[in-house]
Amino acid sequence: MTPVYGVCHYLLRVFFEIFFRGQAIGMENLPASGGFLVAANHASFIDPPAIGSLVPRQIAYFARKTLWRPGLASWWLDSVGTIPVDRDGGQDVSAIKRVLRALKEERGLILFPEGTRTPDGNLQPAKPGVGFIAIKTQVLVVPVRIFGSYEAYGKGRAPRFGTPVNVVFGAPLSPADYDDPKAGKDRSQIASERIMAAIALLQLPPETIV
Repeated sequence: MTPVYGVCHYLLRVFFEIFFRGQAIGMENLPASGGFLVAANHASFIDPPAIGSLVPRQIAYFARKTLWRPGLASWWLDSVGTIPVDRDGGQDVSAIKRVLRALKEERGLILFPEGTRTPDGNLQPAKPGVGFIAIKTQVLVVPVRIFGSYEAYGKGRAPRFGTPVNVVFGAPLSPADYDDPKAGKDRSQIASERIMAAIALLQLPPETIV
């Protein structure tokens, strides 16, 4: 980890231990080396940092380009390796190049197949974006399911500190598991749906505190 990322990683871990203390299950499924993708369900603004604080390697996040403004914010976003993305539509070539660079540097990347936060706490249909990136990069994809983040700070809800947020890491998917090269124009969508299906299969152990 870079120094700035390492400090932020530690502070986030402490924050979640204090305010949203839950359990991390399946940590052994995280690759020890090489670039990889983390694909998770999305129910709250706290999902990216909650997952990232658990991963013991540096990972990258997407953020909209409009957040890069002169001053401290831009410096911090660049220092922790955040990837700016244009959300106005179309393929962002510069973002794809940054993704490839991050993976080449053996970092991870957090993605959300649903594309946006769920409005009701339930899993939503997958969109093709994550499938496109997975196919483009041909790296391992770790499915992750986060439980409790909707209750802790869901869309349109006030934060509820003290709500346990539990994270389950599933077995990595290889390109052969998610990619169907013969799928034609639906290739990215099918890849995303396969990844989302792996996320949906993940469950909390019975003894987990919720």
